Amino acid sequence: MRPLVLASTSRYRRELLERLGLPFVTDKPETDETPFSGETPAATAERLALEKARAVAARYPDALIIGSDQVASVGAERFGKPGTIENAIAQLKAMRGRSIVFHTAVALLDAASGQAAVETVSTEVAFRPLSDAEIIRYVERERPLDCAGSAKSEGLGIALLEHIRGDDPNALIGLPLIALTRLLRQAGVDLP
Repeated sequence: MRPLVLASTSRYRRELLERLGLPFVTDKPETDETPFSGETPAATAERLALEKARAVAARYPDALIIGSDQVASVGAERFGKPGTIENAIAQLKAMRGRSIVFHTAVALLDAASGQAAVETVSTEVAFRPLSDAEIIRYVERERPLDCAGSAKSEGLGIALLEHIRGDDPNALIGLPLIALTRLLRQAGVDLP
């Protein structure tokens, strides 16, 4: 099997990829995640997933490289990784009682040929009408500072939600495994 590289240092993406039982290494891509003017959230996620894969390709010339990115949005309003407790609280206040769409893109780049494929999975997440106290308790307890939208659906964040609608529950966590396995099979990787 060809070497497999995850162009990410996200523990969430690493843990998801481990589910496939394939050997892989991780590498940190250096990419500017600023959206382009007029770029849709889904287009931003797709571009960044591919840029992340390309950012590490020179170090792994024979590998298949996986890049992924996620952008949460309501219309033109975007919600990225909050980074601070204050930002997480502000994001959750802005999202309470609303439906947010999480656009999660995955790219598979063949470093040897330069060929790449990208797929995006969108997941709709409806937040309950949360009180300020609920938001503060949640952020203090789970500290979701490194995930887009400030809520971890795989953890206590599930208590903040009314519903989740999408084709792959893994996409919301950060790596759409159904799409990724399709891309890997197309690249000749044997999977069950």
